[in-house]
Amino acid sequence: MKILVFQHLKVEHSGVFGEFWREAGHEEHVVELDEGEAIPDLDGFDMLAVMGGPMDVWQEDEHPWLVPEKAAIRRWVRELGRPYLGICLGHQLLADALGGKVGLMKMPEVGLASVELTAAGQGDPLFAGVAASLETLQWHGAEVSGLPVGGEVLAGNAACAIQALRVGARAYGFQYHMEITDRTVADWSQIPEYKTSLERALGAQAAARLGETVKPHLNGFRATARRINDNFFGATAR
Repeated sequence: MKILVFQHLKVEHSGVFGEFWREAGHEEHVVELDEGEAIPDLDGFDMLAVMGGPMDVWQEDEHPWLVPEKAAIRRWVRELGRPYLGICLGHQLLADALGGKVGLMKMPEVGLASVELTAAGQGDPLFAGVAASLETLQWHGAEVSGLPVGGEVLAGNAACAIQALRVGARAYGFQYHMEITDRTVADWSQIPEYKTSLERALGAQAAARLGETVKPHLNGFRATARRINDNFFGATAR
């Protein structure tokens, strides 16, 4: 498959998912939107993955490339109906581009947190073989607060009610991070916006220890990501 990847920050990439895709022989074409790279003709791709970033979906004046990005997402999901995988900002863009609502949280959710599958999530093929309660890495200050038409909540928790969603049959979004590697926390901690939310949520001392806190969970995160990845290709295949 030819996989188109929208990135909004070089260090926020496809991570372990990219490793899985390359192992399977898929071709990954990355567009770094924050650096001014243009969106290519969508017709040449089989799957769209939209990653995270420090900007918010409503910051179109500061980041004008959000406008064509949202248009591309709308066309991809509503017109082309091809597989879509969104993570963090990519999850929020899926909702926003299709008419849902995204807004600031009262408090950023950063660090380890459990999410629970809804009844719909437990019945969705994407979560086949995945536990109903998942330990996750969170790093966000905005959330999807209203579903687009055709959207369904697949997972949530007390801090953020829409942690995973599906729109139609082939578009999925995840607020939490499954794609992380052993470099993720260190890399993201260098980004000013991320460092601020990290310290606001955890305090300076716990923020400085986050890498060590997350380290014992990496193998479990990778196993869950591989299961979700395999399920995603099975669930969205035609």
